[in-house]
Amino acid sequence: MNKRPWAFVVGGLLVALLLAGVVSNYASSHPDGLDSSLLKGCTVDADHNITGGSCPAQQAKDHELADSPLADYGVRGIDNAFLSTGLSGVLGVLLTFAVGAGAFWLLRRRGAAATAGGGATTDAATTAGAGTAGATPDAGSAAGGPATRS
Repeated sequence: MNKRPWAFVVGGLLVALLLAGVVSNYASSHPDGLDSSLLKGCTVDADHNITGGSCPAQQAKDHELADSPLADYGVRGIDNAFLSTGLSGVLGVLLTFAVGAGAFWLLRRRGAAATAGGGATTDAATTAGAGTAGATPDAGSAAGGPATRS
């Protein structure tokens, strides 16, 4: 097997880890388009807390997994915000890579098993139909008429 695809995958994984671990800390803290549109009609302070008005964001509730270890783009229990955000990104990349690699591994195994199993089925069908080699059914044979040669 050629080593170049593995070098490409490892290189891509390293770039993703670098982006998630370091560059993610420099992302904008301002609300994105969805958050911004949900705040229309409300007044907010510098910390983006609603101080008045009426908007859809006032009905927002905490997510069911808000207490999970990786909630809010950080790792619970780590007080350093830079380290917490970077570690959360790195863990997310590694988890996503592991799930993707596992899915591709399963699909590759399934494809190899189907190819090996499919060959035996095709050979058995060819042996069983050896007496009708070259015969193809036409509209008449579908209705119970004779098959014609192609």
